[in-house]
Amino acid sequence: MGFEFIKKLPTPAQIKELYPVPEAVLKIKREQDEKIRRIFTGESDKFLVIIGPCSADHEDSVCDYVSRLAPVQEELKDKLLIIPRIYTNKPRTTGDGYKGMIHQPDPEKKPDLLAGLVAIRKLHIRAVQESGLTAADEMLYPENWRYLSDILSYVAIGARSVEDQQHRLTVSGFDVPAGMKNPTSGDLSVMLNSVHAAQGQHSFIYCGWEVRTDGNPLTHVILRGAVNKYGSCLPNYHYEDLQHLMTMYYEQNLLNPAAIIDANHSNSNKQFRQQIRIVKEVLHSRRLDPDICRLVKGVMIESYIEEGCQKVGEGIYGKSITDPCLGWEDSKRLLYEIADLC
Repeated sequence: MGFEFIKKLPTPAQIKELYPVPEAVLKIKREQDEKIRRIFTGESDKFLVIIGPCSADHEDSVCDYVSRLAPVQEELKDKLLIIPRIYTNKPRTTGDGYKGMIHQPDPEKKPDLLAGLVAIRKLHIRAVQESGLTAADEMLYPENWRYLSDILSYVAIGARSVEDQQHRLTVSGFDVPAGMKNPTSGDLSVMLNSVHAAQGQHSFIYCGWEVRTDGNPLTHVILRGAVNKYGSCLPNYHYEDLQHLMTMYYEQNLLNPAAIIDANHSNSNKQFRQQIRIVKEVLHSRRLDPDICRLVKGVMIESYIEEGCQKVGEGIYGKSITDPCLGWEDSKRLLYEIADLC
């Protein structure tokens, strides 16, 4: 066989028992979950901002970053709801490179999946304790969802995962909002079919069990731009794109129509400073059309303490080791501008 079975990993229940979520953190999560739910159902008109590093790499710098968001959230709480982006799984197009804290709790050391499972749980708990904000993470591996199911308030399904049936059906059992990104091809029907599937009820095999789910009515779409057959980036955040999405959305008669606009990736051609302009254009489109305003519930921004990115091993505190990010001062300024423009 081509597999080397290294060690049997603890079950999610065992990890949760060893590293339980404190009651104070559970209380914060219940409160934050309700605030977020009300945005997606239309009961609240606050604007969501999912913001943070491209990938969570070091616990101290990630928690430092998230703690900086807390006073900003308090000042802007009447208009914005900030969800820290703490992505502990990193998809790799070619399979090469840093795959996230779950693989390598220390990016400069060899993979250690057991240490990674512990590290990501401790990171998410600490971030809530120090900031009072609950986070978003990406579900790269459906079977790992239960290791963090009691701590996350938002989950993203990436462009390379959105067509996968196991991802779609697993989301149908979530009790928190899940954003389905458009695939890298840009085909919006794939993304909307994924939302349709996740909003439905299903029976399937999950982690060795026969399971049944109730469907997730808070599943929605994330526009992240596309790549054509020549490798060129094609943005999909413009006014005409949002109108087209709105038409397709309502044709499918889906629950709680909602869209989040990812300001980086193929929408910015990974030119991270363009996120500022893109976010402002999205807010302008919302002001022009009340239907777009109701549909577009928020934006997603890649941001860290230091702007840009570095290679693994350079050791610059708070600087991304994957995609380049906005720095803290630009990010803070942008958050206040978003509140003014909402």
